[in-house]
Amino acid sequence: MSDWWPVAAVIATFIPLVLLERWIHQHIHGVALLATRQDDAAVLLYGLPLLPGVMLHELSHWLAAKLLGVKTAGMSLLPQRQRDGHVRLGSVTIYQTDVVRASLIGVAPLISGSLAVLAMGQWVFGVGALGEALQSGKVEAITQSLAAALSAPDMWLWLYLLFAVANAMLPSESDRETWPPVILFLAVVVLAAYVLGFSSFLLDLAPLVTSALRWLAVAFALTIVADVPFVIVIALTERMLGAASGHRVYYKRIDKKRVNK
Repeated sequence: MSDWWPVAAVIATFIPLVLLERWIHQHIHGVALLATRQDDAAVLLYGLPLLPGVMLHELSHWLAAKLLGVKTAGMSLLPQRQRDGHVRLGSVTIYQTDVVRASLIGVAPLISGSLAVLAMGQWVFGVGALGEALQSGKVEAITQSLAAALSAPDMWLWLYLLFAVANAMLPSESDRETWPPVILFLAVVVLAAYVLGFSSFLLDLAPLVTSALRWLAVAFALTIVADVPFVIVIALTERMLGAASGHRVYYKRIDKKRVNK
């Protein structure tokens, strides 16, 4: 199998994941607007289903800042409408620091969220056994593994937690502000190492990077699968509320209606 397949798998799962997350955030907010008919109440109701994920997101920022020796000034888990119209679901005030530490703090929710998704997938739903069954191609083994996953204790509670965590783990625009110079710096370091003859060191790192990318793709794929039933529920709820009230939510373009965490 090609050495590039983990990269392709991450890209192939990340793109639909981003589109799904944006749709989910927009339409949860839309359902809240139809249910309350009030902007402020809708903002609070919008943040409620995603609260467990927002808590993990902000705690990850806070813990990363503490571990890296960066001062913090406070944390909020209440959704707030910003001056430009977008909604911030939560925030941690972090003092200015260098771009490397800022980038690590910004990526912390993606790491913690992915680990949480993988842990729930493995220990609650047994996706490892299901994956092995799918690879075997045996219908009986696949059926048994799928039945075991669907019969997990408190399945719907865990599925909801997976949904809430997964749809709050992607870094927000403010989290990504310091990434470009860090990515450029890493690219320059890798290129310099290759030119100076340290290719063996890069080859030693390759298995670690490949493994990390593979697990990240698995986490993204699990998120997409977990999102499907909630997308159906959200869409049906929005349609029913719209039919009952005689109102409809018109969504702005995604790049004009942002959601930050």
